[in-house]
Amino acid sequence: MKFALAVLPGDGVGPEVVAQGVKVMQAVGRGSGHEFALSYGDIGGAAIDKHGVALTQETLKMCKGCHAVLLGAVGGPKWDDPLASVRPEEGLLALRKGLGLFANLRPVKVLPMLVDSTSLKPEVLRGVDMVVVRELTGGLYFGKPKRQWRTSRGRRAIDSMAYSEMEIERIIRAGFELARSRRRKLTSVDKANVLESSRLWRQIAIELSTEYQDVELEHQLVDACAMRLIQRPSEFDVIVTENTFGDILTDEASMLAGSLGMSPSASIAGIPREGSMTFGLYEPIHGSSPRRAGQNMANPIATILSCAMMLRYSLGLVAEADVVERAISSVLEDGYRTYDIMSEGMKKVGTVEMGDLIASKIAGGCL
Repeated sequence: MKFALAVLPGDGVGPEVVAQGVKVMQAVGRGSGHEFALSYGDIGGAAIDKHGVALTQETLKMCKGCHAVLLGAVGGPKWDDPLASVRPEEGLLALRKGLGLFANLRPVKVLPMLVDSTSLKPEVLRGVDMVVVRELTGGLYFGKPKRQWRTSRGRRAIDSMAYSEMEIERIIRAGFELARSRRRKLTSVDKANVLESSRLWRQIAIELSTEYQDVELEHQLVDACAMRLIQRPSEFDVIVTENTFGDILTDEASMLAGSLGMSPSASIAGIPREGSMTFGLYEPIHGSSPRRAGQNMANPIATILSCAMMLRYSLGLVAEADVVERAISSVLEDGYRTYDIMSEGMKKVGTVEMGDLIASKIAGGCL
């Protein structure tokens, strides 16, 4: 089968890690008989430098014509001027909005061979296997009014956390469906003790739970959830939460896996069902890391795991996704590590070498 993929390498280490993701996808294609037709575009700082905007309409149209999008990273010091009229992050926000990507999935799974690679005790990390479902197109980042102004008493600013019933219902339903395919436990995170939007969130979660009586629903305030992620992370299965809370909690949760370089993500336009063909954008959660750009240092595993998510949720190729994940585990079991997950006795490799090792496992057909 032939699939059309849009590739947006972006800024910093983005092009380097995306190249390894493409390499792995090509190995999957050769081994399975599927064809991945690639179309490339610019986003973020690269797009600003070439086109004066962070995302062109032509690139957005190209993405809409594909089955899925693979993204690297956006941003860097070159474009960090707070007074700049255009910022790289605008491209990512416009892409999410333009493609209708309302649900961000961030799996956090601690692999046994990396259980000693974080600052937490191994006994806390054993058995950690969760997915955080974050709402992407509402809340503080998009709510109106949003502005900054001067008054006689000094400067003021306002941001609005606004949610409609439809926005809340679809993201919570995505959480329920994902939990139903896993261990059947959903943790809905809000701040219902002080926020009206969170009270509506909790009401809708309770109402929807009547359709998913096979899934255990629990409610947790966001501050308590932040503590529990460090104290007892293995208790979570699926977490669903709004945009700002999810942005913070997913970065915290990513540290359980040892490095941002091990953390993939999917932003999808439909309800996540394994083996379905839901349009999505796939990217590592790490930033552009400009200090390491061009040094063959960045860990490409997050990008390659994002490709596995693409195979699973947007292309309907579950068996192929399993192959990619097993290839990564096999390379790590062989003792190969990039700098960010390096430990004593392991074999340190760079970005390209790690990509080669994983692709060769797939090409070898031994998985």
